Amino acid sequence: MATLKTCIQTLGHTEALKTGKVDSGPWRLEFEEVPAIIQAFRRMVRGTEFDVSEMAITTYLCARAHGKLFTALPVFIVRAFHHGGILVNRNLDIEHPRQLEGRKVGVNRGYTVTAGVWARAVLEHQYGVDLSKITWVLSGDEHVAEYKAPCNVVPVEPGQNVEDLLISGEVAAAVGLKVENPNLVPLIPDAQNAAFAAMRESGYYPINHTVVVRNELLEQDPDLAPTLFNAFVDSKRQWLERLRQTQPEERQRGDQFYGRVMDTLGGDPLPYGIEPNRQALESVIGFASEQGILTQQYALEDLFAAGTLGLVG
Repeated sequence: MATLKTCIQTLGHTEALKTGKVDSGPWRLEFEEVPAIIQAFRRMVRGTEFDVSEMAITTYLCARAHGKLFTALPVFIVRAFHHGGILVNRNLDIEHPRQLEGRKVGVNRGYTVTAGVWARAVLEHQYGVDLSKITWVLSGDEHVAEYKAPCNVVPVEPGQNVEDLLISGEVAAAVGLKVENPNLVPLIPDAQNAAFAAMRESGYYPINHTVVVRNELLEQDPDLAPTLFNAFVDSKRQWLERLRQTQPEERQRGDQFYGRVMDTLGGDPLPYGIEPNRQALESVIGFASEQGILTQQYALEDLFAAGTLGLVG
């Protein structure tokens, strides 16, 4: 039995896979745990250290654009809303997102971070913000070292940090920071309900993370990709059965969001496969292009592993 070095988070819908309760065929998944899953993204992008790895979707798009030797499965194990991910300094009297134009806005880590891409898309497409009129100040670097950001994206100055700049008001807002201060408030009021309203009205439902596999392994055995896909589906199915049987007030904290999505959509909150996710996938590719992360368009069928293109689960 071949062993695949694997790194994915333990989530309700991946637990059965990680505990060996689903069939992974002639492959044994050997899981490595990391303190934060973003560490796995970087290790995979820069050193291809895993055979199978969770990866943020725009990190994957950027990595593919720069020739990294792995390919995604249409398995999307993390989804989230990003209306609430933008903090603003209340002392600046910013009442509408368009007032960020002409100002500096901080970004947690790199410009290609998926949460930041979706949050900027919310600003542009739901609130009419011209992203090119904002200077984006990064707190860190990119997973894909070869990536070159647009000219209105700059690193934080040496000796400074974005949190302090936000608190002082030198940057007006920041995306993706987790910092508590009485002067910092969400830019978008009642963000969670605003996001669910966008889901109902326009199908807004961001994909955050996918799963990638080394190309060499995919080329060696064409059965690997569909087998892994089905293993993720089987793991999710066990979780989904539990979720459906649990009343909203009894759901575990990690399941509350997906439970509300399920109740809103009336179906699986984490569908796998290209077709059920075409709108979200085409959206994130479009947003990455608009924001200067991708310089060429990709067909979805070119981004996912052969043998999984028609699979749904």
